[in-house]
Amino acid sequence: MRRYVLSALLLIACAAQAGDAPFYADKLDLMRYIDASGAGQPVAAIPDWNIRRAHILANMQQVMGPFPEREKPDFDIEIVAEVDFPTYTRREIRFTVEPGDRLPAYLMIPKGLTGKTAGILALHQTYTGGKEEPAGVSGMHNRHYGHELAERGYVVIAPDYPGYGDYKIDAYAMGYASATMKGIWNHMRCVDLLQSLPEVDPARIGAIGHSLGGHNTLYVGAFDPRIQVMVTSCGFNRFAKYYGGNLKGWSHQGYMPRILSEYDADPAKMPFDFTEILGVLAPRAVFINAPLHDENFEVSGVEDCVTAATPVYELFSAAHKLHVAYPEAEHDFPPAQRSAAYAVIAETIGE
Repeated sequence: MRRYVLSALLLIACAAQAGDAPFYADKLDLMRYIDASGAGQPVAAIPDWNIRRAHILANMQQVMGPFPEREKPDFDIEIVAEVDFPTYTRREIRFTVEPGDRLPAYLMIPKGLTGKTAGILALHQTYTGGKEEPAGVSGMHNRHYGHELAERGYVVIAPDYPGYGDYKIDAYAMGYASATMKGIWNHMRCVDLLQSLPEVDPARIGAIGHSLGGHNTLYVGAFDPRIQVMVTSCGFNRFAKYYGGNLKGWSHQGYMPRILSEYDADPAKMPFDFTEILGVLAPRAVFINAPLHDENFEVSGVEDCVTAATPVYELFSAAHKLHVAYPEAEHDFPPAQRSAAYAVIAETIGE
């Protein structure tokens, strides 16, 4: 049984544990941090931001539960089925994400590769078939981004989220405080698997998702700096503007129960917000699809997050890496916005 060595950056990202950070009442102002004496200080340079960033990761773990210290055994990949397409091969696989737990996923490998290509983690929305939708097996055409990216020459992995598709596990019986953190762990293991493949350049990794997959893309990106570009469609807004500040939709067993049990589903009591998560991703590339008529994630709350995160990106001289589209659409990922997202992916990690 083999253990996989985390990179130095990944160890840093996961080092801040719950309980290590102060509470920030103002989550719109990311250019402040609280020092060891409890005094507020300006974020004037990147080392200052790294203090606030560590606090954000720690506060996320107060709600999601601590990032797990678990064994990472060999993948032991099982190919359940294989389907041949004109431009790629799709394999239905199972692989070990932690002892006793095997994750179902689709792995799509392009044909005719002459060298290493980039790898993409494609995360599904709230859809009974889970991984089937991004892989193009079933569901809505506008959610088939995994299939489309495989056709463009990327190696794509599309896993099931806990409770969806073929993955009927109880994350809480496994010791997790949220399905969200179990998702983060599994999705990071998907990145491990992508990096292990001979077809993939381990330095060129991206992630994409719509709705449930949209916020899961942000979550895994916050904890995994190996992901160089993230596409989030209809995945978030500021908690205070999520259904008028009623966070019960975030607090069920499929997400983070502590939002209700510990924080009364009250945005003012929450230790973190999406304003901060977006800042944590700097200076990496992010593409946000935020339709103007999305009933799940009211668009001005997305604008608040972008406004809050922009100074952080500017601190890194990377404002050009924060991309936002506001289409005339509802809770959807239209073709024009998918094309724009794929262009950002190609610009960042190539094709």
